[in-house]
Amino acid sequence: MLNRGIAAITLLLASLQSPYLSLASPRLPADDHARALVRAAIEKIGGEAQLRSLKSLRIDGVGHTYFVEQSERPEGPWIVNYEQVTEYRDYESQRLQRTTLTRNILETQWTSGVTMTIADGAAAGRSGDRTFPGSAIDLSEGQEALALSPERVLLTALDARELRVEPDQVLQGVAQHVVSFNWRDCPVHIYLSSQTEMPTAVDVVRSYPDSFFWGIWGDVRTRTYLSLWNLEPGGLRYPRQWNVERNGTPLHEFTITTLTLNAPSPADSFSISPETKKAFESNSLRTIDNLPLGRPDRPAIEIVPGVVQIPGNWNATLVRQPDGVVIIEAPISSGYSDKVIAEAKKRFPGAPIKAVISTSDSWPHFGGIREYVARHIPVYALDLNRPILERLISSPHHSNPDSLERAPGTKAQFRIVSSKTLIGSGPNRLEIYPIRTETGERMLMVYFPEHKLLYGADLLQRMPDGSFFMPEYLLELSEAAQREKLSVERVFAIHLSVRPWAEIEAAISKAKAVN
Repeated sequence: MLNRGIAAITLLLASLQSPYLSLASPRLPADDHARALVRAAIEKIGGEAQLRSLKSLRIDGVGHTYFVEQSERPEGPWIVNYEQVTEYRDYESQRLQRTTLTRNILETQWTSGVTMTIADGAAAGRSGDRTFPGSAIDLSEGQEALALSPERVLLTALDARELRVEPDQVLQGVAQHVVSFNWRDCPVHIYLSSQTEMPTAVDVVRSYPDSFFWGIWGDVRTRTYLSLWNLEPGGLRYPRQWNVERNGTPLHEFTITTLTLNAPSPADSFSISPETKKAFESNSLRTIDNLPLGRPDRPAIEIVPGVVQIPGNWNATLVRQPDGVVIIEAPISSGYSDKVIAEAKKRFPGAPIKAVISTSDSWPHFGGIREYVARHIPVYALDLNRPILERLISSPHHSNPDSLERAPGTKAQFRIVSSKTLIGSGPNRLEIYPIRTETGERMLMVYFPEHKLLYGADLLQRMPDGSFFMPEYLLELSEAAQREKLSVERVFAIHLSVRPWAEIEAAISKAKAVN
């Protein structure tokens, strides 16, 4: 992923209720009416016999995914990842294989590609000569594609035990008949145009407990708009364009350039070795809530007495003050926050958790805020970030309830930061400042005046070769520190252990130098 985490997600968009209820078919019992609508749609796109005889499919296409979790602000515009995709779907054996080539701001040329295979209840990836186990989300999304893709979703609905009619709604200015059913406990809605009887969109609501970026949002609504319908050889009508939203935010746009029905695939293309399958079974048990605290290869570091950084995928920092503990960052998940809080109580017995500081609006950085809200712990956050935190706090978590879901009515205790803000006293007293720069627009920096120590939020990250990611970030942090007249000798961040400030200044000078 791009090591830049400012992202956003919007509230679930409420669908507009249609005033055109009179457009419904003549009154039938609810289930019969739903099946009549689905059967009419099936006939429109080629007929049930045609769909059920489809044994396999090859899709070639181009598209792009928005890095909504990596972009500079919640409302976009978003950083773009461009894709070339070849996908085989084997419906007889319920297998899928997708090869994706990408290019983006970090990978400026087309990559050699990653191939993900879904077969026999497992997921496996391949990149070049390297094979690796997939995740539970890879498997579930592959199975979802096989069951709810344009060529299968109507059959899945028709075969569902409970198929229901929902109130008509309006999408794209057109009244839609809506049918719903559950697929593997996930609510699914199909929107059928009242004008054409064909599918306009498909909604799926599900949770992503093993996803760093989607897991924190609980029950997520994915909507796929189907368009650019084309009459294919044999009489099947197929949408050549898919536009995908999650919780109302554009996520993925894909155009099919070549569609091959009943396409042959290489005999070994779906094979997964026993070793990889076993590794997948272990890997698939991981969720963001059960991740262990920190990293075994990087133990916690006491930067100065009473200031402890816990390294991990995203670092958290404990700050002991005379009247309690301040925690900097609430990364990953509610379950991870529970472990951070337990560690604070272990290291500083009897000291209450007096506050948590969220320095960014990037999903993984504040993913554990709900646990602090559930425990009535004050949350310090930038004024610009209050809306996204409120969206997180109000997001439904019915499928996988966390502490906040189990405590309805709990109100967040926000301490909104618009200018220099002080927390605590003593040698570990803190000063919080909005960064207010171009890429640091949604970030806070935290200064320890007694130690001349600066916490740089998300603006300090090392690349594998030891260089710093995005020198612009370094420059902006330096400018913000100068603006606030901070005397800095050392610096650390959510992706960086403590380093001399002179390293940052040297990296800025190197970036400015003429090659």
